[in-house]
Amino acid sequence: MAMRAGDIEDMIKAGIPGCVVRIDDLRGDGEHYAAHVSASAFKGLSRVQQHQMVYRALQGKMGNELHALAVHTTVIDDA
Repeated sequence: MAMRAGDIEDMIKAGIPGCVVRIDDLRGDGEHYAAHVSASAFKGLSRVQQHQMVYRALQGKMGNELHALAVHTTVIDDA
């Protein structure tokens, strides 16, 4: 069963407090998404560590209910 874009967004926001998330349905099929996540929590982390944070926020859904997700992360500067 595919996940809804709103559910993906909610999970990421819950797992990375204060982040800004945009989810794009890449094919219109509810199975291929891109997540654009900006967060101050990413500051000082490598791109791999940032993506790992996003995947952890999805609580094991990646590869199961969530078939394909392209992750794009950026750092929000609090200053």
